[in-house]
Amino acid sequence: MEQPLEQPIKQPQPSWRDQPLYQALLLGGACAIVSLLLVVGNLGTQQSIADHQIADKLAMLAQVLPQSYYDNDPLSDTAQLSSPALGGPATLMLARRNGEITALALQLSIAGWGGIIDMILATTPEGELLGVRIISHKETPGLADKIERPKSDWITGFDGKSLANTSEQQWAVQKDGGHFDQFTGATITPRAVVKGVHQGLLLLNQWRQQQPAS
Repeated sequence: MEQPLEQPIKQPQPSWRDQPLYQALLLGGACAIVSLLLVVGNLGTQQSIADHQIADKLAMLAQVLPQSYYDNDPLSDTAQLSSPALGGPATLMLARRNGEITALALQLSIAGWGGIIDMILATTPEGELLGVRIISHKETPGLADKIERPKSDWITGFDGKSLANTSEQQWAVQKDGGHFDQFTGATITPRAVVKGVHQGLLLLNQWRQQQPAS
């Protein structure tokens, strides 16, 4: 009896989904969607972040310069100053009322015992200190952190001081023959702050001398 011929086994045709081009398009599409979502999310939070940064800077400025001193935007009315004695460039912020300069604020850095000490100071146009505050530091907690206003009123000892009423020699801690107190067991930190304030005043005085006469 004649045997039926065996039917050839049909090989499955490759799916178009298995094609390299499809895989590449699929991956590219997924990356594009993720990128779009990231861009949309960034745009949605960018303004909020910027607003918070401005609020933080204004709060920092208000520690040494009351808003009653100005009707301009000191955060945009700025100049970059530099001094070899400082730990980096200093940012000058000008306070104006009715177009006239009513105060100057300076954000600067100085090397301390544990690292860089960031501070801000403000003066009258004539150079008398309105206030000094520490923005950030890495000094020893419980010992050298008395430079912070919440921990001590030491930093307020600069109020009213200027290059005119405090001599060059007095711009030092008492241990070095100067005017300002030091902390028991932590002389380097107050010494650095005094140096930073003094250098800031010298820098502001230099800037004033470079301005055209009105």
